[in-house]
This record gives sequence, structure tokens and C-alpha cells, in this order.
Amino acid sequence: MLLLKLLVIPGFLLLISLAGKRWGPSVAGWLSGLPVVVGPILFFLAIEQGEAFAAQSATAALSAMFAMIAFCVSYAQVAQRASWPWALAVSLLVWATIAVVLSAIPPSLSFSVIAAATALLAAPYLFPSVQPVVPGPAPKSDKLLLRMIAGALLTLAVTLLASTVGERWSGLLAVFPVLGSVMAVFSQQTRGPAFTAALLRATATGMYSFAAFCLVLALALPALGLGGFALGVAVSVAMLGVTKRLLAKPAITPATHSTHSTLSND
Repeated sequence: MLLLKLLVIPGFLLLISLAGKRWGPSVAGWLSGLPVVVGPILFFLAIEQGEAFAAQSATAALSAMFAMIAFCVSYAQVAQRASWPWALAVSLLVWATIAVVLSAIPPSLSFSVIAAATALLAAPYLFPSVQPVVPGPAPKSDKLLLRMIAGALLTLAVTLLASTVGERWSGLLAVFPVLGSVMAVFSQQTRGPAFTAALLRATATGMYSFAAFCLVLALALPALGLGGFALGVAVSVAMLGVTKRLLAKPAITPATHSTHSTLSND
């Protein structure tokens, strides 16, 4: 079981990174909306803590989409004006503040659906308007390795803490933007703030798939047990196909990067 935790999520991240190398930030961000982190975490929670625990965690994870999309929007906005440490600090503070508020609200599937739907529908209007960018060189291998390590550590941390933090914080922590942080920081450092905004905008679009997965699990796990994961994956993949048409398809212009950052992005 420990070996699966260490390999499953890094393997998914490798595939997403290779897709980004081939097709650019919009495709990479869109694919990262798949429940490649929360899915394995909830699966391990279901095995170790029971299906009811995992269903409640899925409900919390669904509401945490509000915090995750707020993180993406905050990072994209701040990155246009400041260097990555500022963008990361502000966006993580936004995520943490919203997560604490969500943890204090009595768990409710109806509330989680409303929170997720509100964030998803508002997201397209909140990202900065930037010029499209040509995908640059692929990130160095050490950066890819760091993304994979971050995913493995998050899986271990959440599953190990589940028995002490409870199902609500297990779900919220499953959506902690460790991977989003790594991808955003490295994108800003190597390819600029415009590329980063495109990546995070596409991530928010792809999170319709994430929402569908969490909703199906919250409803199906009590009745179907672990079989609910197969249904969740099927619905999630179908939703990813639906959201493909929502991706912006701007004309690509050579060497177009954001130039209005006021601080260095090194």
C-alpha cells in the first residue's frame, strides 16, 4: 500500500507534464483538473478509514474547490505584478483563509455543491487578461521530479493524518494546492506570468471534472462501496471531454510574454 501511495500520483503527474510539454499550458492545466491527487487520496482513505469516512471527505473536497480556484485566481493576478514569492505567499494565504472558514461550516453536500458551482462559474471572469504565449522549453528534470515528490508527500501526509484530523480536514487537505503551487512557481520562473495565467485558467476549467468526481463519490460510496470509484472516474473523464470546448483557443503569437511585472520573476 505504501508503494502505491508513492507511485500512483507521481505517475499521473509525469503524464500531465509530458502532455504540457507536447501541447502547451492550456492542455496541461486542463488535464490537471482531473482528480489525479484527490482520487488516490480518497481511495486510500476509503480502504483505511471506511467508505463513510471517504464520502464525507469527498463532500469536504468538493467545497474546497472554492479555495482551490481562489488560489489559482490569486496567483495569476499577483504574478502579473510581482515575483513568484509574493504571488505564492498571497495565494496560499487566500487558500488557508477560505479553508479555515469552510472547516467551520457544518458539513453539507448541498452547501458543497453551491460553493463549487459558484467558484467554477465565476472563475472565467476573474483571471487576468493576458496575451497568449508560445510554449517554451520543457522544465528541467529536477523540477519535474519535485512535482512528483510533492504529490507523493501530500498523499502520505493526508492519509497518515486522517485518523487525527477527521474527514472534513482530510477532504480539505486533499485539495491543498501543493502541486498547483509547484507548477505555478516553475511556470512563472521559466516561462513568465502570461504562461502561468494560461496554465491556471485552464486548471480552473478542468476542475469541472474534479467536481463531478467528488460529487459522484459523495453520493455513491455509501451505496456502492469501492465500486463508486469506477463510476466517479467514468463521470470525471466524461466531464473532461465536455469542458474541452470551454478552453480558450487564442491565436499563438511568437515570443509574446507578459512585460508588465513590476518585480523580477527570477
